[in-house]
Amino acid sequence: MNAPHELLPTLAPRPVPLAVIDTLRQRFGPRLSTATAVREQHGRDESPFDVPPPDAVVFCESTEDVASVVTLANTHGVPVIPYGAGSSLEGHLLAVQGGISIDLSRMNRVLQVHAEDLTATVQAGVLHTQLNREVRDQGLFFPIDPGADASIGGMTATRASGTNAVRYGTMRENVLGLTVVTARGEVIRTGTRKSSAGYDLTRLMVGSEGTLGVITEVTLKLHPLPESVAAAICFFPDVAAAVNTTIQLIQMGVPIARCELLDANAVRAVNKHSNLSLMEEPLLLMEFHGSEAGVKEQA
Repeated sequence: MNAPHELLPTLAPRPVPLAVIDTLRQRFGPRLSTATAVREQHGRDESPFDVPPPDAVVFCESTEDVASVVTLANTHGVPVIPYGAGSSLEGHLLAVQGGISIDLSRMNRVLQVHAEDLTATVQAGVLHTQLNREVRDQGLFFPIDPGADASIGGMTATRASGTNAVRYGTMRENVLGLTVVTARGEVIRTGTRKSSAGYDLTRLMVGSEGTLGVITEVTLKLHPLPESVAAAICFFPDVAAAVNTTIQLIQMGVPIARCELLDANAVRAVNKHSNLSLMEEPLLLMEFHGSEAGVKEQA
């Protein structure tokens, strides 16, 4: 797998042998790219790090595709870097030692939705907005919203959260099982209904940032679509007052769904960017989910 980004200053490139590129070209044909533009696209995310792009990009369409790439790379000691939507901030998809970028964006099928169990199994390249479109008609939704149209595989690898985490938790609490290709190219499936049975490999993989394996399928917990949603903006004289209010809300058991803090500088930036006229004071952005009566009571 790719090395942690904390080691960026000390790592040297590891050139990919031509034999590996030739083997991948025979296996994947046009789904292997060494074009500069494609490599550069897969060699950066939203982080501030600037490193050379990967040596090649493979567009995988199945778990078997991923396993074949990783097995070959392991044989030749070549780094591999999983790539989802490229919207992350952590720098984990950067080719700090060169290597092969495994693009999972074509693995974008919702495999199963079990409305009665409130679960869905999706391929890693499914975007969270796509999943919500597909389950909305069944009165369900997936609440984790990192603020970008990220892939479910990437959100799992980074343990994404977002403003809904106050009520629904992070990816750690909403991932039930995984299909993962390990660094040796073995395919493993994690997660059981009985949480006390064996090692919790699912929790180990969630947040591993691609260093322990390539996530190819994810089984997720879904939630009932709220009947009513209400939003609120509350201004405060200082940040401490806003923070204390949030603490008291949670301690009192108010089931608030979203809660986001902006200080005066952040509000000023939002006003300038979006041509708004909000008071430039610390504020909380809140959202309540539930029945119409429940939302009124919460507010």
